[in-house]
Amino acid sequence: MQLDDLYRRVIMDHYKNQRNRGKFEDGTVTVDLNNPTCGDKISLQLKVDNGIVQDAKYTGEGCSISMSSASMMTEAVKGKTVEEAQDLASRFSSLMQGEDVHFDDYEDIEALSGVNKFPARIKCATLAWNALRKGIDEDQHNHK
Repeated sequence: MQLDDLYRRVIMDHYKNQRNRGKFEDGTVTVDLNNPTCGDKISLQLKVDNGIVQDAKYTGEGCSISMSSASMMTEAVKGKTVEEAQDLASRFSSLMQGEDVHFDDYEDIEALSGVNKFPARIKCATLAWNALRKGIDEDQHNHK
């Protein structure tokens, strides 16, 4: 099996079996973002306590890339400090720019590395990560 085939399988697994899809009842930071060029929408909820992302959930609709990326992101950030989560988002942005970035803690993210060959799809892949950054910024602003 070629690497591209493996990556496609990982992406489709996250799309068909989305992790952390759903909503929290309370105690969260909620960020709603959309990608007007293709219609992807996400509502990300983060439970942050003492600088740790305790949990993350999302709802939304969109292409397999945007929803798979959200699934992967929510898995990757749970239990991380907000600084580590921000670092993951920065590294993901570098991955989308074609840089050779590795995610040792959560290798599924690397399956999205081929997206950078399709500039129109980069916004799909980064939507959830942009919501993460915004959510962390809002949480930190609220706790100043």
